[in-house]
Amino acid sequence: MSKSLYTTLGVDSNASADEIKKAYRKLARQYHPDVNKDKSAEEKFKEINAAYEILSDPEKRAQYDQVGDRMFGGQNFHDFARHQGYEFDLNEIFGTFFGAKSGFRNTGGGFGFGGADFGGGFGAPSLDTKGIIRISFERAILGGKQEFHVGGEKRNISIPAGVSEGETIRLKGFGKQLGAQKGDMLLKIEIEKSPEYERDGNDLTKSFDLPLKIALFGGKVEVPTLYKDITLKIPPNTKNNQKFRVKELGALDRKSLQKGNLFLKANILLPDSTSLSEPLKALLEKELP
Repeated sequence: MSKSLYTTLGVDSNASADEIKKAYRKLARQYHPDVNKDKSAEEKFKEINAAYEILSDPEKRAQYDQVGDRMFGGQNFHDFARHQGYEFDLNEIFGTFFGAKSGFRNTGGGFGFGGADFGGGFGAPSLDTKGIIRISFERAILGGKQEFHVGGEKRNISIPAGVSEGETIRLKGFGKQLGAQKGDMLLKIEIEKSPEYERDGNDLTKSFDLPLKIALFGGKVEVPTLYKDITLKIPPNTKNNQKFRVKELGALDRKSLQKGNLFLKANILLPDSTSLSEPLKALLEKELP
């Protein structure tokens, strides 16, 4: 009984799993279209991946060992694939012999394995996986390390300063694996809402409490920001919700490396009238419009 899938990988039919993996890695490097520009390299690379997909899975390998190349009409796998132009359904072929789907799927211009499509681009599967990392508003603005569990490990992920909602961080080598190849994990950033700040692009807005006395007659107030505490000079007759712009205390623009503005919005605090002296209350009632 011919066993051309073993021939495709250049191993004996009694080869161990490690021998099959080693042979696959060698051939995948040799025929990967990113490296080998020969026109036949893409077809050869697809054959290698197809053979490995079956022989690296104990159940599929055992099924193939039962019937060998009979499942390809008696042809070896290379001739069968070439004559079919790769437009065949291996699910259907396996189902003919074993009454079940094997996990393969027809993709029209190629075939895929376990959801990876070999029909587009250079024929290489997409091994990347996706995830979500949720960070605080402060971490998004200032950057820093964020703890994240991936692959059963606790890792500290570097968050660049100024990231925005929906941006992606790539963790190399933490995606799916096919033979010697490993994909990446793509982490989509979600940013928690801040109780203090609002963000518009690279500009930030924050309210600060302002005593009525300073609002009326002017003065200075200390205001904490994400970067540092600042002293804000308040002019007389400041109105409630009046904004003060402080340059370069907003979010970092990672292209220009310039920070946006911080807008500080005055929240004027009215004193409790019961704390005022009777003469002052009488004067205010008389003088205030």
